[in-house]
Amino acid sequence: MNRIVVVGASAAGLAAAETLRREGYGGTLTLVGEEVDAPYDRPPLSKQILASQWEAERLSLRTAAQIDALHLDVRLGVLATGLNSAERTVELGTGERIGYDGLIVATGVRPRRLPGQGAHVLRTVGDALHLRERLGPGRRLVVVGAGFLGAESAAVARSLGCEVVLLEPAAVPLAHAVGEQVGRVLAQAHSEHGVALRTGVGVSAVTEGGVLLRDGGSVEADEVLVAIGSLPNTEWLEGSGLHLSDGLVCDEYSAAAPDVYGAGDVARWLNPLFGESMRIEHRTNAAEQGMAAARNLLHPSARKPFAPVPYFWSDQYDIKIHAYGYLRGHDAVEIVEGDLAQRRFLAAYRKGDRLVGALVVGMPPKAIRSWRQAIAAGAPWSSVVTTTE
Repeated sequence: MNRIVVVGASAAGLAAAETLRREGYGGTLTLVGEEVDAPYDRPPLSKQILASQWEAERLSLRTAAQIDALHLDVRLGVLATGLNSAERTVELGTGERIGYDGLIVATGVRPRRLPGQGAHVLRTVGDALHLRERLGPGRRLVVVGAGFLGAESAAVARSLGCEVVLLEPAAVPLAHAVGEQVGRVLAQAHSEHGVALRTGVGVSAVTEGGVLLRDGGSVEADEVLVAIGSLPNTEWLEGSGLHLSDGLVCDEYSAAAPDVYGAGDVARWLNPLFGESMRIEHRTNAAEQGMAAARNLLHPSARKPFAPVPYFWSDQYDIKIHAYGYLRGHDAVEIVEGDLAQRRFLAAYRKGDRLVGALVVGMPPKAIRSWRQAIAAGAPWSSVVTTTE
């Protein structure tokens, strides 16, 4: 291969570019990124950056010297607008077309939005810096969506002295992801810290002074943060012949087509460990899949399935959450250690007859390392959990 193009310059794209060089690729390597900033870390945006504990410079994933050492053709602040698979070219917003022998798609996601103007979202460092300027004692913030991003932001806003209203359409926040028992524990923590948590509430639009609810009511706010999930950035791939369905659809090797691979938040791939097609929006997965896609692209005769045990973490108030596995769609949750009331426990997740996930609250990550190994081994539920069901 004489030229490889990586579209997306965040964690997945950078990991892919570094891996290609580390694996000995010496050809032209182009890195295209929509943002003008060099690759940076996103998880701290809703935590340390929003809380003013860090400044933006600390987010950089690599120094300028480290980026330079990769000898990349870097195109930052440039949007990919199209892909011609037959001609093997990527079209850029500048009008330029870049040819490729190999392509890695790592274009990530963008926030879902609500009708109306003036609401904040939290995806880029600019988003985080703009929102934190507007927060402070006496300010009223409405957060729409009590998922991890919304919950973390609500916790930070309370620590800054804001009055916070957290609106969630589900009956129990995060129940779809971690189960109702764990979701209730996290909901209780918000209530104890003075957040006005309202569940079973849908929001139809953002207004000049707050939000309009689906039942016709309204909630006033000085600022509104919309945290209702993300959409994969695949519009530029429409008409390319690649399969798009809630992401770029890839096989177990992260391949979307010959010499075309997906990585990170945008990629929906078949994870053979769980036998499921999944799209994971977690920082660790992005880096790991970027590396795997690069190796498989560069060494097609020695490709390996990408079969990780997904990992994520979250900080809310003094609560630290760590989880391994694929928890969505689980059939049952069992608290196998600790106590829910004390917010110090380990929960195991079952789907069918196997262990698919483990989560700890208020315990160190090492508490679930052995559970990660059991998940990776496809351990039967009965071999690791004495259930009370």
